Amino acid sequence: MGAYVRSGARVADVPSLLERAARAAGGFASLGIGPGDVVAVYLRNDFAFFEASVAAGLVGAYSTPVNWHNSPDEAAYIFDNSGAKAIVIHADLYHPIASAIPAHVPVFVVETPPEIISAYGISADASRLPQGVPVWDAWLSGFAPRAQGPDEAPGSMIYTSGTTGHPKGVRRNQPTPEQIAAQQRGIATVMGFNEQFAPSGEIVTVITGPMYHSAPNAYGLTGLKLGASIILQPRFDPEELLALIERHRVTHLHMVPTMFVRLLKLPEVVKRKYDLSSLRFVVHAAAPCPVHVKQAMIEWWGPVINEYYGATETGAVVFCTSEEWLKHPGTVGKALPNARVMVLDENGNEVSRGATGEVVARQPDIADFTYHGDDEKRRRTEKRGLISAGDIGYLDEDGFLYLCDRAKDMVISGGVNIYPAEIEAELHKMPGVADCAVFGIPDEEFGETVCAIVQRQPGADFEPEAVRSFLRERIAGYKVPKRVEFRSELPREDSGKIFKRKLREPFWEGQNRRI
Repeated sequence: MGAYVRSGARVADVPSLLERAARAAGGFASLGIGPGDVVAVYLRNDFAFFEASVAAGLVGAYSTPVNWHNSPDEAAYIFDNSGAKAIVIHADLYHPIASAIPAHVPVFVVETPPEIISAYGISADASRLPQGVPVWDAWLSGFAPRAQGPDEAPGSMIYTSGTTGHPKGVRRNQPTPEQIAAQQRGIATVMGFNEQFAPSGEIVTVITGPMYHSAPNAYGLTGLKLGASIILQPRFDPEELLALIERHRVTHLHMVPTMFVRLLKLPEVVKRKYDLSSLRFVVHAAAPCPVHVKQAMIEWWGPVINEYYGATETGAVVFCTSEEWLKHPGTVGKALPNARVMVLDENGNEVSRGATGEVVARQPDIADFTYHGDDEKRRRTEKRGLISAGDIGYLDEDGFLYLCDRAKDMVISGGVNIYPAEIEAELHKMPGVADCAVFGIPDEEFGETVCAIVQRQPGADFEPEAVRSFLRERIAGYKVPKRVEFRSELPREDSGKIFKRKLREPFWEGQNRRI
């Protein structure tokens, strides 16, 4: 069998999947969907996610993957703001937001597959097919495959999480042939999809994160385009991932640091149980990785772990190998060829090496972007000709970038900047801590103070003062959380990343501050 996509017990060879996408493109064209239009993809990771995304590109439309955790109001905003001309949605996701779907927009329901039903504990009633709504499989089968699409599909229009107000759709401008080639080279570098790490052209990967996020979206769709074999993990589970790597001889992975943390917390007997020797290239991004976590992963998996930093708006702008990281512990990488990276102070001036400020960057070789329907916000993100993604960091003497935190997560207590990521990195070292989230909460005297929400490991029993005592030995006193609370579970995305905003919101209700 050649390249395939696998989900649970289901397997589809890539040519068959692409043929179904071409049929769906014929269906979209029959609805009048064409260049510059939008198809909303409200799906978990599934065959239909690839089919709908590719089909949109074949008619010159953008695919817009939508975070299916959205409330009905949030979903309605994206459907309306994007001007979606069609919506493709899983059956179990349809029912909670049916009222949010515009009456004039065609909807196609995908039967929720058994492995997703099992992974999320979805009931038979919740996953029932709604009456009177076309079913994706039956609908696309009624069309002949569309013979040809545009020279280059416009890609995905990703809605970024807004720091204020509603999220904005990042819409890439039509690229030139030179920009297309440059973008493909950049993706090949940061994802290991090149001759160095796939000498035979054979790539086997597991999509571990939800493809409504920009990085897994680009990773999965690029892998499909290049003929990779793709395994869809319905919901991230650390031991299951190890088993998939061994069983399918996985060569490439795209991950986030939270997954590393959960893998490292597996018992030693479990970690030694699986053969991971097939791995050639593992790349991670999306958040700063605590130094001790990455060090432990390199010691376990070997020097196959790479890292990049970027944003939906900029694409990847820095990159580093395991060898480079070991020489510069804590870095997220050095500027990729032709990329520009600077650190600015609050007045927009470049700071000296080692000084902390706002990170701005740009990759001139790839097509520029706009925020769909909000040119003014696009102008506000640009500083000195570069783009700000809202991160705080610094460059060392060798030009390697280090991130301190997200600007929106930074706590300003009594006029002093405190970076929660630093505190979280130390808390992860505390015995008995399964996971944690640190953020600012209102304080009458200092404006903000630090709060830590801790999830203890099963059987662990310690009180808030033990947490504070542990941290006092490792960080400055003003950074030690004034408030420590415990939760049996922390709210998470499918990647395992914590929904910090859900924890922070209750503390700021009624306060005159963005949450």
